[in-house]
Amino acid sequence: MTQPARPATVRFYFDADILGLGKTLARLRPDVTYPGDAGATVHRRTRPACPITKTSTPDEEWIPEVSGRGWLIVTRDSRIQEHRAELAAVRDNGGRMIALASRDAGGTWAQLEVFFNQWRRIEATLAEPGPFIYTASRTAPLRSVDLGTEPPPPSVRVTGGLLSGP
Repeated sequence: MTQPARPATVRFYFDADILGLGKTLARLRPDVTYPGDAGATVHRRTRPACPITKTSTPDEEWIPEVSGRGWLIVTRDSRIQEHRAELAAVRDNGGRMIALASRDAGGTWAQLEVFFNQWRRIEATLAEPGPFIYTASRTAPLRSVDLGTEPPPPSVRVTGGLLSGP
């Protein structure tokens, strides 16, 4: 007699910008969800449907929802530091986020490579309280992103005591 499936504990939320990776991992792991996930039973654990039903849900709406559930957000954004609303949503809601560096994470296969290469480091962040954002690349250690209220100015350099920009 087969034992009934037990409820799964979701720990990872994959953003719409890496939906292919989220769907791939959700077929293998009961603790992974993504926007539009109808839920599934994986390894005798039943994951409920994701409360974020649309991939078009704005960051300012889904980040508080996901953060409130204690899920680790996985996204792809090499310029995360420049997105004030997203930084504020993570900071203000105690969010925890891993941003895969887009230069190393162009397609699902490359994203999978980054995720697997950084798996132990990413999993270790589950024990850390939020808010935080780390960027992950294929080979470098996770890098912390400043969650300050203002993003850095665009490419300003000091040359001979004078400021010059782009």
